Amino acid sequence: MTAELGHFTLILALAVALVQATLPLIGAARDDAAWMALARPAAMFQFLLVAISFGCLTHLYVTSDFSVVNVVSNSNTAMPMLYKVSGVWGNHEGSLLLWVLILAIFGAAVAAFGRNLPPALRARVLSVQSMIAVGFYLFILFTSNPFERVFPVPLNGRELNPLLQDPGLAFHPPMLYLGYVGFSMAFSFAIAALIEGRVDAAWARWVRPWTLAAWAFLTGGIALGSWWAYYELGWGGWWFWDPVENASFMPWLAGTALLHSATVVEKRDSLKGWTILLAIVTFSLSLLGTFLVRSGVLTSVHAFATDPTRGVFILALLVVVIGGSLALFAWRGPQLKSTGLFQPISREGALLFNNLVMTTAAAAVLLGTLYPLFLDAVGGAKVSVGPPFFNAVFIPLMIPMIAAMAFGPLLNWKRGDIGAAFSRLKIAFVLALVATIATWAWQTDGPIFATLAMGLAVWLGVGTMAELAGRLRLFSAPAGIWSRLIRTPRASWGMVLGHLGLAIAIAGMAGAGGWTKESIQTMKPGQTVDVSGYEFTFKGADQAQGPNYTAVTGTFEVRHGGESVATLVAEKRNYPVGGMPTTEAAIHTMWSGDLYAVIGDAEGTDGTYVTRLYFNPLVVWMWMGTLIMVFGATLSLTDRRYRVGAPRRSPSRASAPASA
Repeated sequence: MTAELGHFTLILALAVALVQATLPLIGAARDDAAWMALARPAAMFQFLLVAISFGCLTHLYVTSDFSVVNVVSNSNTAMPMLYKVSGVWGNHEGSLLLWVLILAIFGAAVAAFGRNLPPALRARVLSVQSMIAVGFYLFILFTSNPFERVFPVPLNGRELNPLLQDPGLAFHPPMLYLGYVGFSMAFSFAIAALIEGRVDAAWARWVRPWTLAAWAFLTGGIALGSWWAYYELGWGGWWFWDPVENASFMPWLAGTALLHSATVVEKRDSLKGWTILLAIVTFSLSLLGTFLVRSGVLTSVHAFATDPTRGVFILALLVVVIGGSLALFAWRGPQLKSTGLFQPISREGALLFNNLVMTTAAAAVLLGTLYPLFLDAVGGAKVSVGPPFFNAVFIPLMIPMIAAMAFGPLLNWKRGDIGAAFSRLKIAFVLALVATIATWAWQTDGPIFATLAMGLAVWLGVGTMAELAGRLRLFSAPAGIWSRLIRTPRASWGMVLGHLGLAIAIAGMAGAGGWTKESIQTMKPGQTVDVSGYEFTFKGADQAQGPNYTAVTGTFEVRHGGESVATLVAEKRNYPVGGMPTTEAAIHTMWSGDLYAVIGDAEGTDGTYVTRLYFNPLVVWMWMGTLIMVFGATLSLTDRRYRVGAPRRSPSRASAPASA
């Protein structure tokens, strides 16, 4: 009965979504308060129904109910409980159910916390949000039912893909989806604004926290996925420009531009149409990522193997959502007039430059991702677009943007003085120049872009601290520093942490991407290999037994300058049910870099194994910088300005005229 209950509540959720998508929208057009008010309880009820449905699927996995096809295909009695639960979303059908659950969560959050929104705008936002949900409910119910039964009931399941049986991958998809689906709120606000024909500072104030929350989740999700690829796939890298990696990176780039553009709308009443377009494009790229993962057009460790029917359905949904929203923008967008004027050298100009670079970078990644697919679809020659193309196009675009990021916060609104800003960045310039020269002297054989990136990281980091020092008047009026620290808005601290985290992450990316040392060889027990001054001694391999796998564990003793640094234990696992091997890299993290060891296949019977040994400089800085960025976004979300919309009158003041 659990499967039937989950299926039934999903059908009810579709019915509620249809009501929520139509009646409040009609009520807003007619200025009917009763119909508009339906949006809030409908959003809450829809969330309740989807939560019950998702809970039913989770219960089926936890109890290993193999009468359901989805459980049979992705679970096994021997799997640890963590992976039984993560198996719920580790497949096509379950991940779509998670998608609509998160969509319902965001809708319910607007219904619960959006009381300060104008009733008509709230009704339109929740209606648009529900229209998206209707498309996904239909997709699930007609092509991807997670509650389909199987008969006869097998004794055991085929288990989750072994690559997904990892703590990082247990949390990566939900966090990534919170980012993907979170951008639907910015999209819904944009479509509601186009229908209403009004975009103002209040609209920007309302849309920014939802966009910021989605951006923070997507940043964390991408970082988790990159971290998983780093230690699970055993190739020593953290980003390969895989098409599905790109599918998550493109909305991140567009979402970053949207965040900065919404700031201009809020502060200066400019870039209204551009901000609306960015909101549409950002969510459209999120939908495109969904299509790429589930259409079957990609071969990737991230992609779900699905039949073409599902791909056609999602493609039709893409056409309706993206085509319809762009058509509405073409019709209503020209009516959005901006009143704020500004000079090119100004804070608005710096933010606009950020937007142009980010969107150009997203377009370049989109072209490199889709061009091989398009060429193959029209019968052309098969081509491969990989890291060389993306690095050659993307990195040069980022250099001027990072250089400009230190200037932007130092410029005034409307008209800025770049000379005065540069005078405050003299120390940053000198330190960046020193860092670049020192890096070149340290690693003369490294790529030029990595050397420049180290200088840019110092430039942005020191420039960010210079802006903070100026805001606090650290040197001009140190006496009142503590009071100014307390009064500084949390959103400002969030911006500082975001830029500082990016600077640290850039240094980590430059180090790990530019000067990684790799050694691939066969090693006998007792043999030593030197990698970047670190001596890896292979101590031999042993057999190990996991809960649902067998493993070969290889032990490496690492010494540097004659002193012991670490003992690394790498694994090569084999999952008998799935018949698939996986790699578990052994990693020892230091501030200077990671010691990284992988054990491969046996060579002969004398204990010789293929091994891969790496030294990845500064890679931990990348993870640390990303965490600082996410923390900065989270801190910004606690700013009171994002929790307060149009102020409501207190009961006493509301009753004052009556008593008079």
